[in-house]
Amino acid sequence: MSQSTHMPAQTVASPPPRGRLAVLTVTAATFSVVTTEMLPVGLLTSVGSGLHVSHGTAGLAVTLPGIVAGLAAPLLPVAARRADRRSVLAVLMVLLAAANVVSALAPAFGVLLAARVLVGVCIGGVWAVAAGLGVRLVHEEGAGRATAVIFSGIAVASVLGVPAGTFLGELAGWRWGFAALAVLALAVAGLLATVLPRLPADEGIGLGAFPALLRIGRLRAGLLAVTLLVTGHFAAYTYIRPVMERVPGIGAGLISVLLLAYGTAGIVGNFAGGAVAARDPRRALLTICAGLTAVVLLMAPAGGSTVASVALLVAWGLAYGGVSVSAQNWVMAAAPHAREAASALFAGVFNVAIALGAFSGGRVADGQGAGAVLWLGGGLAGLALVAVACAGRGRPRPGYAKGAATGER
Repeated sequence: MSQSTHMPAQTVASPPPRGRLAVLTVTAATFSVVTTEMLPVGLLTSVGSGLHVSHGTAGLAVTLPGIVAGLAAPLLPVAARRADRRSVLAVLMVLLAAANVVSALAPAFGVLLAARVLVGVCIGGVWAVAAGLGVRLVHEEGAGRATAVIFSGIAVASVLGVPAGTFLGELAGWRWGFAALAVLALAVAGLLATVLPRLPADEGIGLGAFPALLRIGRLRAGLLAVTLLVTGHFAAYTYIRPVMERVPGIGAGLISVLLLAYGTAGIVGNFAGGAVAARDPRRALLTICAGLTAVVLLMAPAGGSTVASVALLVAWGLAYGGVSVSAQNWVMAAAPHAREAASALFAGVFNVAIALGAFSGGRVADGQGAGAVLWLGGGLAGLALVAVACAGRGRPRPGYAKGAATGER
């Protein structure tokens, strides 16, 4: 991963112990926000029946936070441009805890959606700050691995967070899943406040930074591919529960186990994708886009086979696990001197794509059935493959990228 500062040659590769602990603490924050964001996927049927709404309408609990996060990600670094990033992360986790408490107590779907607006603010803010922290918490040689660890919070949320919340929801009721996440968020807030070093803002980000960054062709190409790929993934994955429930031999009780297998594969995919992306982000994204296109499209005709459906779901987790870290490496390579601004823009685009995917998938699921979302998701992943294949290999102009960090022309 490119950086604007080079460490002396004699610096050892392994990060200091406090640096490793700080990275793990930030990973706990990303784990918490992703688990909160994705929990309605595992509880979609329970939330819908409990609050008397359809599957497609219940999917708005994923769509709305994505839209809000897409707006919050670029705006929060501007609003908190002088605030210590340790304090920003801790405050956002406290807000996340409050949002989960409201979700657990929601008497109607409208109240749940209001709480999910707060969740969206937390998602966008945490990712805007956390995505680029790997290079600040460890030595230069460990920055790529630290970034992969921070992004592993996504996959670990799939392995532990969402399945555990789904299991708790099935055991004691869906509200207890959100209540447990409120406790987790408060604990993480305390860890962030005590473990992280001071992290003063290192870039004076203004609103003009983002239009300037979008003038970098390679960055635009990466963001387009991310938009298509993530929209396609969430168009299908948001409704994975009803999709898998139509497969013979797979009942509601087995869904948690399958989500666990999906998430485990995602952890492997995260580190495998991160290792490739640290050297060649384009190659990593090409492989991921091709894999997701094939897997999601094959899920549709495989619906009559339990073995094929389970195998494809695991392969889906393996492929998607590398998306976030690979795309982040692409973004950092395209704008190496505007780390936080580029990360905020990436987080905004990523979360808008989540919202677009969940919303479009909901309309298709309600109108044509859950199986139809697979064709939509696979088709969009195929378009992402075309976008990455057409992207040039050229390097960005360092001076211009540096100006983009502050909105200079």
